Amino acid sequence: MVHLRSFSPPPLLHLSIPLAALILAVWAQVPRGASGLDAADEWLRDRFVVAQAADTPEPRILVVDIDETSLAAHPWPWSRERLAELVETLIGDGARAVALDILQGEPGDAAGDMRLAVLAQQGPLVLAQLFDYEQRPQALRFGRPAGGTAAAAAGGAVPAYGFIANHAGLARAPHVGNIGVRPDPDGVLRRVPMYTWFEQRRFPTLSRALLDCCAAPAAAAAAAHGKNDGYQRVPFSRSLDAYTVAKAGEILDGHVDPALVAGRLVLIGSSSLSIGDRVATPLGRSSPGLLVHAAMLTTLLDQQAGLAPAPWPGRLMAVLFASVVVVLAGYTFARLSAAVNVLMLACASLTWLMLAYGLSVHDPDFSVSGPLLSIGFLLAVGVPFHWQLAQSGSRRLLDTMRRYVAGEVVDELLRSGLKDPLAPRQLQVTTLIADMEGYTTQVEALPVEEAARLTTDFLDCLTRPVLENKGTLDKYTGDGLVAFWGAPIPNDQHADLALDAAARILREVAILSARRVRAGGQPLRVRIGIESGLAMVGDYGTSFRSIYTAVGDSVNTASRLEQAARDFPHDVIIGQGTVGYATRHRFLSLGRHALRGKEHPIELYTLEQPA
Repeated sequence: MVHLRSFSPPPLLHLSIPLAALILAVWAQVPRGASGLDAADEWLRDRFVVAQAADTPEPRILVVDIDETSLAAHPWPWSRERLAELVETLIGDGARAVALDILQGEPGDAAGDMRLAVLAQQGPLVLAQLFDYEQRPQALRFGRPAGGTAAAAAGGAVPAYGFIANHAGLARAPHVGNIGVRPDPDGVLRRVPMYTWFEQRRFPTLSRALLDCCAAPAAAAAAAHGKNDGYQRVPFSRSLDAYTVAKAGEILDGHVDPALVAGRLVLIGSSSLSIGDRVATPLGRSSPGLLVHAAMLTTLLDQQAGLAPAPWPGRLMAVLFASVVVVLAGYTFARLSAAVNVLMLACASLTWLMLAYGLSVHDPDFSVSGPLLSIGFLLAVGVPFHWQLAQSGSRRLLDTMRRYVAGEVVDELLRSGLKDPLAPRQLQVTTLIADMEGYTTQVEALPVEEAARLTTDFLDCLTRPVLENKGTLDKYTGDGLVAFWGAPIPNDQHADLALDAAARILREVAILSARRVRAGGQPLRVRIGIESGLAMVGDYGTSFRSIYTAVGDSVNTASRLEQAARDFPHDVIIGQGTVGYATRHRFLSLGRHALRGKEHPIELYTLEQPA
């Protein structure tokens, strides 16, 4: 018979899975180019942004919207006189500063252009210009860039390759903000360049320029050299409903209370679909461009007031979380079921999402999906791997059990659904102890190989009947065995099954003995003792080794009955307990006899031979 060894992976393979999961978690936090993981990060962050965007009123900003009703009252395009009038009205009503999110590439009416130029040079007016970050065969060059500060190197600023600026008449404006952006590969605008470097000058974004316009020169200069010069994530901490919005047409018509304007920073732009200043943001596929500038302005104001969320080391926290999950998985995978491990990893994923939700406002750059990638790897590779190991171990255990317990009993044990079927329990069992009479005499004159063969053949004669009659093999005793019935699955027929096995053992040994006699050997005799009664049955031992066995007075009595068989011409000696439980066998009384270790004589029996 060929025995196939179960797959047993080397210890290094056990360690490689959690190590690979940890490496994935670390790799996810390393900055790199666009990838599928980045897309997953942004998708998750977008969900966080939508959930976190508050509608708490923003009292520091006023959005002036050139909406459809304003265009109906004052048809587009507007003259420069009308734009100048709108700006002058807002400044006259007490606005701290005004940003005009409208490009004026061509000269318009001379009087209006002059008024806007004066407002831009002497008043708190910020004009807009657009820088292009794409390298094109023919670079964009339209108008004349204005504002900015000299800079020999880009530093952290984003290099630009072209521009669309205002006409030359507005080129002397000191405060001009960039409205050029670069959406992410999926078309969603999530970041803006805080500073742009073009032709040896640094240009601020529109929200930064608006804040600098009304700040002290020293504060504006300090802000121009901050560490967040490049692309900065727009938090979108407030929804559009949080901003006070005034219609441009109503301001022109004098229908807006000046108290609504006083003390605020004002952004003028358009939400009108006909003008087309709409972009995709995490808050919507068609958000007004003004919302981006307003959200960034809110962030800058919060930073200036010390209200911005404190920075946290998101990458480090993500790796630490993944490390904890990996260590926990390494402990539980080998000890718990696959279903429990899957549940554990699912709970870890939910826990991380909750942590990442709060962490996302403190760190705009860490990979939200990094720990989820690590957990996914454990789920896809670690759980099946250890499940396969558990199945292999279970198969080995079942194969081993079937060598000691009847296959039908093993199957019934599996069907029973007992939580711990091998735990010690008190059960009614029948114990059978069998031994070869004169074993030492039989084997001492034989070569080692023949002695071993005789022992194996004799034990086969004992074992086969036990297992075929649903018995549990307790142990071998050199030239004999101990077996019992009624455990691990209780069975009302335990006594009859043990007696059936005994009768079959007698036939098997008789056949083996006759074969040996014909070959010139000595005849064989088996002695069997059988008793039934209450016993503690279970897995006993230490942390080093254990055995499934039965312990009790009936087991000891069965041993004494086997020893007593040498004094009788009968091969099977049966105790009173077995006779009381048996229903299918007939017995011959041998009278009362004293057994070693027993205070009083007991009635002994043997199987009645058929006539």
